Amino acid sequence: MATAREKVARFGKFLSGMVMPNIGAFIAWGFLTALFIETGWIPNEQLATVVGPMLKYFIPVLIAGQGGYAVAGNRGRVIGGIAVFGAIMGSDYTMLMGAMLMGPLAGLIIKKWDEWADGWKPEGLEMLVDNFSLGLIGLGLAIIGFFGIGPFMGAILVVLQAGVQALVNLGLMPLLAIFIEPAKVLFLNNAIGNGIFVPIGTEQVKSVGESIMFMLESNPGPGVGMLLAYAVLCRDKDTKQSAPGAIIIQFLGGIHEIYFPYVLMNPRVIIGPIAGNIVAILFSVIFGLGLVGPASPGSIIAFISMSPKSQVLLILVDVVLAAAVSFFVSAPFVRSYVAVGSDDDVDGQGTIDAGSAVDPTAGAASAVSKIVFACDAGMGSSAMGATRFFRRVKEIRPDIKVEHASVDEIPSDADVIVCQKMLAERARKAAPQTAQFVVIGNFMNDPALDALQTQLTTNVQMQHAAVAATNAASAAIEGAGGKTAWNIGAADVSLGNVATDRESAIRACGAMLVKRGYVDAAYVDAMVERDREVSVYIGNGVAIPHGTNEAKRHVKSTGVVAMQFPEGIDFNGEKAYVLFGIAGKGDEHLQVLAKIADALSDETRADKLRTVTDVTSFLKVLG
Repeated sequence: MATAREKVARFGKFLSGMVMPNIGAFIAWGFLTALFIETGWIPNEQLATVVGPMLKYFIPVLIAGQGGYAVAGNRGRVIGGIAVFGAIMGSDYTMLMGAMLMGPLAGLIIKKWDEWADGWKPEGLEMLVDNFSLGLIGLGLAIIGFFGIGPFMGAILVVLQAGVQALVNLGLMPLLAIFIEPAKVLFLNNAIGNGIFVPIGTEQVKSVGESIMFMLESNPGPGVGMLLAYAVLCRDKDTKQSAPGAIIIQFLGGIHEIYFPYVLMNPRVIIGPIAGNIVAILFSVIFGLGLVGPASPGSIIAFISMSPKSQVLLILVDVVLAAAVSFFVSAPFVRSYVAVGSDDDVDGQGTIDAGSAVDPTAGAASAVSKIVFACDAGMGSSAMGATRFFRRVKEIRPDIKVEHASVDEIPSDADVIVCQKMLAERARKAAPQTAQFVVIGNFMNDPALDALQTQLTTNVQMQHAAVAATNAASAAIEGAGGKTAWNIGAADVSLGNVATDRESAIRACGAMLVKRGYVDAAYVDAMVERDREVSVYIGNGVAIPHGTNEAKRHVKSTGVVAMQFPEGIDFNGEKAYVLFGIAGKGDEHLQVLAKIADALSDETRADKLRTVTDVTSFLKVLG
């Protein structure tokens, strides 16, 4: 059952789905306003007359049409536009919120009508019935909009604007940041931005020419300041190296989702963006700042583009001030942060899927033709992630399509789905049953993406190991809070062993894990049980024995041991010559899994693992 946060996120995403495809119209209107109104950059009385009608009529019709289309296709688009026009003419207020209601409502009604009418429409008169029904139902909805929805939505806008003004009068507007920043990190940015602030801000622009509402959620400063703290002060090497790229993507590209994982892995750091936004809002209130249109995406370029001519310098100061405060407040939390793994065990075989068990070989390179990166709206971070990943694999796999989509609208032919941890549950509900899931922490430098690249670019014979590494990395990201450098050592390797059967070999690996202090003795039985449930053999002469999820309480610390059996151990007709016993806390052992997959991708190296006679050579082959 969906959580309250998921329900709000879905609702916000639906509202955003009506606004985002039409954001170009908002930008055109914003530029018209910024350039040609009386206080604009190049005032033009004639062109300024376009501003009002575009806002009052054109944009609401576009939004309502998109809402109708989302529910009922092209017929929904037409009837949505008809219905909202009544609401537009029934109120003096801009009907953006009215459009978000009338469009989907009209689409739903015509959809239900069509489902009912399909059973009795006379043969040869289908088009006549379709057209007349759409026109008459649309007329009825327009009348309802004129007398009911328009005045009702106008009253709601009056109440919301009064609330905003009360916050300003009481000096409490900056405190909105306490709610805005945590909501953004929970991927509710579209709900609060497009669903609340844009309608209020648009109405304010109509009356005063600008609005602070457009600055509250989209200011790039708070996120940039926090990322800068990671880039300068973070002690975790991988996180520190990924932060500069994230800064560029957020500041210039306006993709705020890029910094959400940096907060989620270190929640205390949210105080930095909150403080930065509080100061920015306070500065804006004091100097009466505002934008003439939505800054979407929330980049510095969009911010300046939507700034009134007289406020450009002050708005730049506002962004810099937000970044500076966020940096200094975030700094101590970033400096004290050390990435650590969680207590979640990593299942090296299990695929994170849309609701049913998936064969771990399902992600074999030859079977993968489409990868879908999914985010909340399907337009920001997922688009960036898809572009970056395609560049990584296109030289070897130009046949693979890498696309981006909303987590609620994943294509039915997707073979692999990549999404961030916070959106995984929503994505599963919309995903095809056979798709392989890859859950990531961030789009910049993620072990699950590295493993997926290996999976897709190794030859078919090595797919078992590569898929296992991808799934292990994905599961670790979903259950772990960070990454700690870790390596297999000489004391973790045992060569030239002999065992009579697979259970004896697995128990030998377990005994070595116990001896090394990685697990309690009870973990060994769980390793045997795990192999009985699903074979731990992953192909090309290698098996990775590990415990069940229930046995994770017996793991003392992360550890991987390697045992070589030159004569081979039978796994249902397959011979395993090297067994890697795994005890995992978080994702600390993923580097070793990646090395295993990399070694298996080269047959010469894989053969050497079976035959080397000294530990130093074994570790050298493993990398």
